[in-house]
Amino acid sequence: MIKRIVKMVFRTDATDAFLHIFEKNCEKIRAADGCISLELVQSIDDPCIFFTVSTWEDNAALDAYRNSDVFRSTWVATKALFDDKPVAWSTESKRLLGP
Repeated sequence: MIKRIVKMVFRTDATDAFLHIFEKNCEKIRAADGCISLELVQSIDDPCIFFTVSTWEDNAALDAYRNSDVFRSTWVATKALFDDKPVAWSTESKRLLGP
């Protein structure tokens, strides 16, 4: 499994617009083949910083999503709102302690 973490910093006046874009598209993203989970988190210290945390079956599933119309249209709308360049990491779990 691949966990994809994307840090996005938005202009102060753009956070509501981003939340609208995310809400409009999150079910489509989650429905992508190979997407196991999708989470949006916001920084406690800076309300302009958001992270998406998504879990994918494998790199092929993530790559297929990144080449999809859903990704392209969502990303075009989202990147117009950035205040800083986004940073993304593809990771894999080495150990998980759960409830």
